Amino acid sequence: MDLTKKAKEELEERLEKIENFIAKKGLGSTYLQKAQKTQRDINLLLALGGVLTIAGLVLWMKMRDNEE
Repeated sequence: MDLTKKAKEELEERLEKIENFIAKKGLGSTYLQKAQKTQRDINLLLALGGVLTIAGLVLWMKMRDNEE
């Protein structure tokens, strides 16, 4: 049982290394890198937009309470 689990983990590790190598050096690797960078940038913009939206709502609610 333990031997098969260890063998499975080792195979998955090797497969991951091969996939990473193909992603870096293989066909379409530049497109993949550009897509990953774009996705990262979009995620950062969405997170920043969410934080700004929440901060704006909090500020608006505080200002509204001060007017009353």
